[in-house]
Amino acid sequence: MPRATSDRFSRAHQPSAKAAPQNPTQMPPPQRFGQHILKNPSIAQEYANLRPTDKVLEVGPGTGNLTVRILEKAKHCTAVEMDPRMAAELTKRVQGKPEQRRLEIVVGDFVKAELPYFDVCISNTPYQISSPLIFRLLSHRPLFRVAILMFQREFALRLAAAPGSALWSRLSANVQLYAAVDTVMHVGRNNFRPPPNVESSVVRVVPRDPPPPVRFEEFDGLTRIVFSRRNKTVHAGFQAKGVAEMLERNWRTWCAEQGEIVDDGVKIKARIEAVLDETGFKESRAAKMDVNDLLKLLSAFHDAGIHFA
Repeated sequence: MPRATSDRFSRAHQPSAKAAPQNPTQMPPPQRFGQHILKNPSIAQEYANLRPTDKVLEVGPGTGNLTVRILEKAKHCTAVEMDPRMAAELTKRVQGKPEQRRLEIVVGDFVKAELPYFDVCISNTPYQISSPLIFRLLSHRPLFRVAILMFQREFALRLAAAPGSALWSRLSANVQLYAAVDTVMHVGRNNFRPPPNVESSVVRVVPRDPPPPVRFEEFDGLTRIVFSRRNKTVHAGFQAKGVAEMLERNWRTWCAEQGEIVDDGVKIKARIEAVLDETGFKESRAAKMDVNDLLKLLSAFHDAGIHFA
């Protein structure tokens, strides 16, 4: 799967003395890291069905409203927090209490952090790392049991979208290749401090076990082509500028790796046409193709020696 990367955070604006909060003990909102504190911690936890033996990974714990609830039910919690101020508040919250021994706080960027074994992941996700987070989780081994993740509503709905729906996309297909995703609830902006500018939704992600025996880079390469024009035919996607040339380079590389002689007389465009005709997907549209359809098409291309990564 692709290496997860995060956006570069911009330098925090330093307010003047006049703009300082009236209460010097009150921590300013963690807006630098795109984080909004969830006021009602039970919103996400109730869907995790935590067990006394569970090890939980929490991403973006903030001041720990949800963390303390997790520790009431789970064996151990590893909390990954980007903001050192939030991490310090969370440390103070459990200091000297029995929960302190069952909580590990990792300060840093989630997409770069070394992740421990965990059964359940719960996240009030900073919006700017939504895509890197979901793919980082799906590439983690061993597989976790379930993830309860809060995202910006549009992103969450795209994750759980069904083939043929208006929101079915390359993101939907790539994620649903590795996991079953469903939306469990919507969360209004007033449930956060400070309120974000968008609505949020909670999704449940259950990894497919065992995962499909296909390289993500290959599947992603195919979906990149067919979803570039999701409402056009698959044939039109392969007619786009540069696609045939890229696939021919990949084919030559594959031949070299297999020790096969490259036949300069082979017309890669003719091979593409043959695969599309034989599979019956030539006039199909990505907007209506499900994951199984895409896997069948990918397998047919592989049988013809055509690869996407």
